[in-house]
Amino acid sequence: MELAVSRGTIRFSKELNRLDTFTIDFVRVLDVQKIKYVLVSGYVAILFGRSRNSEDIDLVLENLSEKRWKLLWLGLTEKFVCLNTNDPKEAYHEYLRSMTAVRFSRPGEYVPNIEVKFVHQPLEKTALERRVKVVLNEHILFVSPIEQQIAFKLFLGSEKDIEDAKHLHLVFREYLNKELLQQYINALHQEATARKYLDS
Repeated sequence: MELAVSRGTIRFSKELNRLDTFTIDFVRVLDVQKIKYVLVSGYVAILFGRSRNSEDIDLVLENLSEKRWKLLWLGLTEKFVCLNTNDPKEAYHEYLRSMTAVRFSRPGEYVPNIEVKFVHQPLEKTALERRVKVVLNEHILFVSPIEQQIAFKLFLGSEKDIEDAKHLHLVFREYLNKELLQQYINALHQEATARKYLDS
């Protein structure tokens, strides 16, 4: 995979897979309504060439007022359905404002689906504030900083997550801010894990 990385932007081309096209269609609605978001977790590794099965995408939204959420809901439900509820008010108060995600899929399908939640945790806030622009073919996506993603995957610690971290570390080895990566690793107390899996 040939990457062009500069000034907080990653550019590359590839043949789009099912998760890519689903995600691109979904975030286009957010972009039209000028809503800030960041893609996090496993899909980031898949986006950059990690070959593994996944049925969901994780997305963190800026906190929205109920009015803005209802407008977003109208835009999303033109092409997607919420798997939790068909009531935007319930989705807002019983899920999003209660720090619980809601899931959307295409009508008549359960997978792939996208898990949407409002920003809450400190790492989520950092990911949203420092999100990285990705230009994939002619499409624009925003992902969490790669250094943060690597450290967080080490923190999660499952075999799948470790492999995601190793993949991102390998793909971006020439572009990583090593000092920033170490800061994230230290903050999550993953020094030993990083030595074991990233220094080899």
